[in-house]
Amino acid sequence: MLLTQRHWAALFIALGIACTAQAQDVKNYPNRPVRLVVPYAPGGTADTIARIVSDGLYTRLGRPVVLDTRSGANSVVGCEIVANSTPDGHTLIVVAAGFAVNPSLRKTLPYDSVRDFAPVGLVGTGPYLLVIHASIPAKTVAEFIAWGKARPGEISYASTGVGSPPHLAMELLKTMTGVNFTHIPYKGGGAVLPDLLSGRVPLHFSSISTGAPHVRAGRLHAIAMTTPKRSPSMPEVPTFDEAGLKGYDVSGWYGLLVAGKTPPALVNRINQELQQVLADGDAGKRFFQAGIEPAPTTPAQFSALIKAEIPKWAKVLKAAGVEPE
Repeated sequence: MLLTQRHWAALFIALGIACTAQAQDVKNYPNRPVRLVVPYAPGGTADTIARIVSDGLYTRLGRPVVLDTRSGANSVVGCEIVANSTPDGHTLIVVAAGFAVNPSLRKTLPYDSVRDFAPVGLVGTGPYLLVIHASIPAKTVAEFIAWGKARPGEISYASTGVGSPPHLAMELLKTMTGVNFTHIPYKGGGAVLPDLLSGRVPLHFSSISTGAPHVRAGRLHAIAMTTPKRSPSMPEVPTFDEAGLKGYDVSGWYGLLVAGKTPPALVNRINQELQQVLADGDAGKRFFQAGIEPAPTTPAQFSALIKAEIPKWAKVLKAAGVEPE
């Protein structure tokens, strides 16, 4: 059917009203407290990052940014809440690299990891640190591998859950070296720590913020970092790559998402505020202490990262023999 002049006029008026309403939404954002969902257990790096970001956004937005911890199922519980939230930018979520692993861990998810979220931006990246109980005699990567091969299946290692980056880091190490350790998943980094420090489960890929204080206190020993480059937070610790495992790379990342139908103009507004938070010197010091390097991106760049990570980890899980539940 051909549109008449009257039809065209009505269409342009409707489009103008929609654009004006969206501009007003961006201008008036936020008009109430903002909720920042943390889908991981308290005490871990994601929790620390959420606190830094919430403080920074509160300063910039002039509205409270309330943390809402909804841990469970490797972030699925919290992610479902945000996927079903009103797409007005007032509900955010901080996710870690495990977000891109979940599609390969579960036969069904209560949301689509790409369609139901709008990436706001990357917050930062950082390595994981292989820490072992101080009673273990190994001090280098070579000594650790030899020690592990001499005890096939006898030693347990802790992770923060099936499919979590610490789990994948060890699976990749096992694939590349032939060591055989037994996996014990925990519900977050805070839950791992007591058993790790007691030696009950003597191996763990830890965040720097969790592991470094105990390394410096002599209760744990740091074997190597999982990223290709050393961390400025612990420059004395070598990487697996430089220790001989060429190509070994498990980089942790953290970013912000909102509900998938959030208007792009509003997503860009939140991204601009996030970039200012990441550029703040005080926030930078807190990130450094947590072993995280701020990594501001556009929404499109963060979206591309997530889309690339999903098939990457699907291959790793398949090679490790991890079947979706």
